[in-house]
Amino acid sequence: MSIELDQYFKARRELIEKSLDQFLPSEQTYPEKIHQAIRYSLFGGGKRIRPILLLAGYEIFRDDLERAMPFACALEMIHNYSLIHDDLPAMDDDDFRRGKPTCHKMFGEATAILAGDALLTEAFGLMARAGLEMGSDQVGLKAIQELGQAAGLSGIITGQELDLEKQGQVYNEQDLEYISRHKTAALIRASVKVGGILGGAGESELTALSEFGERIGRAFQIVDDVLDFQVGDRDRKGSESDARKKKATYPALLGLSQSRELAKRLSREALKCLEIFSDRAEPLRKIAGWLVAREY
Repeated sequence: MSIELDQYFKARRELIEKSLDQFLPSEQTYPEKIHQAIRYSLFGGGKRIRPILLLAGYEIFRDDLERAMPFACALEMIHNYSLIHDDLPAMDDDDFRRGKPTCHKMFGEATAILAGDALLTEAFGLMARAGLEMGSDQVGLKAIQELGQAAGLSGIITGQELDLEKQGQVYNEQDLEYISRHKTAALIRASVKVGGILGGAGESELTALSEFGERIGRAFQIVDDVLDFQVGDRDRKGSESDARKKKATYPALLGLSQSRELAKRLSREALKCLEIFSDRAEPLRKIAGWLVAREY
């Protein structure tokens, strides 16, 4: 199977955004401000990489995307909750994201906190409803457990905590690996693995998908660091650069060349993890290549 990645991204993004629109209340729902804040953040751009990875993992085994869509949308809600909270003054203190004012700049800090809380809570409610519809085979529960771990102390929370602790402080490569594994790679790994869980993958297949996701998740973070270092976060995303904030990043510690090589090595290792799969895993292979070659 040969795919054009741009067309694949576009088609999957349209499906995801249509479903997100259906799963959430409209902006006119009372009280309007919180619903406007949620939709402002969720529909404010973004490539939808994580839900696309979930669907790509699922498609290795099944074709009925509507079965996996609630979990894909819940995953995007979790990701956006984390972005809203990351941008808050108490954390990364960013005024812009994707070239637009951040949620707390538009709606106030209190409403931004509530918008993030709402997205996280709605995500698990959405998955629970979808899991109940699946019946008693516990597939839905396994998927929820996997995403819960990635979003909690085994993933985003501790990654963000160490990222904050190391800002302006001395750090080493072990610190960077911990941050990238937890803050970024955990949710990307879960994305691919949950696709496999929902699709009915066996244990060896789930292990392969998990290891693939771990490696491309780390590569994704390294490439993000490289891009921010090269052009500055303000130019790329419209916010203050990681360098000016003295954040712990790969280019600052290893240099650009070594950072790029590490990302390429992780991508090669990720592709090896997919060797057990047929050409139905071609979207994942293409995404792995794109992650290290991207310029935005």
